[in-house]
Amino acid sequence: MIQSKALVFKEAPEALPEEGKHLDIQIEEFDPDAEPPQGGFTAQVLHASLDPYLRHCMVPADAARDGFPPMTPGSVITNSCVARVLKSGTQNIVCGDVVIGIAPIQEYIAVTAQEAGEFEKLDNPYGLDLKLFLGPVGFPGLTAYSALYEVAKPKAGQTIFISAALGAVGQVVGQIAKIEKMRVIGSAGSDEKLKILTDQIGFDGGFNYRRGNITEQLGKIAPEGIDIYFDNVGGEQLDSAIERMNDFGTIAQCGYSSQYSVPHDQRYGLVNYPQIISKRISWRGLLVIDQNMGNKYKHEHRQRMSKWLADGTFTPIMHDINGMDNSVQGLIDLFNGKNVGKAVVNLI
Repeated sequence: MIQSKALVFKEAPEALPEEGKHLDIQIEEFDPDAEPPQGGFTAQVLHASLDPYLRHCMVPADAARDGFPPMTPGSVITNSCVARVLKSGTQNIVCGDVVIGIAPIQEYIAVTAQEAGEFEKLDNPYGLDLKLFLGPVGFPGLTAYSALYEVAKPKAGQTIFISAALGAVGQVVGQIAKIEKMRVIGSAGSDEKLKILTDQIGFDGGFNYRRGNITEQLGKIAPEGIDIYFDNVGGEQLDSAIERMNDFGTIAQCGYSSQYSVPHDQRYGLVNYPQIISKRISWRGLLVIDQNMGNKYKHEHRQRMSKWLADGTFTPIMHDINGMDNSVQGLIDLFNGKNVGKAVVNLI
């Protein structure tokens, strides 16, 4: 028997979760020599994804939000994971295969026959770092890709503003927009992140939203206005984007992370929403699971993004959290906006 540490949800927080009270590490025993579930498999988790949407699930059972099911207190948090198969009870997956799917964030897993159908063998013809399949080649990248092409509909020469621009989704939107010959500007929560945006991944400009008036800063870097706002944070930045948006502009609403941990009656209230009418702004929310989103673009995204990563066209910015013991603080830091890039827990 060996130890298998897991990231556990204990109870719903009112604001930001706290280690020990709302999130914790649980240690269980795992037998690597045991036979796998019939039709399933056992595996060692190599990398686990941490994403802002998990905050939606950390709510009481009667307070479900945005279509995300609430977590059960005492349960292991599940999310996208890359794992290596130890033993298999199905012909479709064999020992040594690397697979990706939704799994408990813990060091070792036993996957049932029903759950096994949700996993896929990792197709990695370019030999990419496996953790990239939880970032630009994974669901965050697919969200960015499908939303940009299906909702924002980019055109060369347009100006796009992206909030949380160095996050898992924002960095993908921005770099693809550059490929499409757009002018790309973004916001970030630190000078360090801002420097990475402009110096490493080619943004044309940006600002630290923690330093000064957001509307004024946005006006300085986009004096001719913005045509597309890709929103990951909501709140004041959304209000400012509406103020600075050109007529017939588009808002692609991917998230509102600045409000996730704010009580409902204390959330930011939009002031500039009447301009949606006067400027004839198109504003659309999106979910990657929608039929005309992820499913429509999955093959194209995986093919193009893998090639871009292999030839250096795309520069991934990853935030490494090494070891399960650091996963609780890593998730709290993500909700606080302290991550620099796509957050991944590395278990190897």
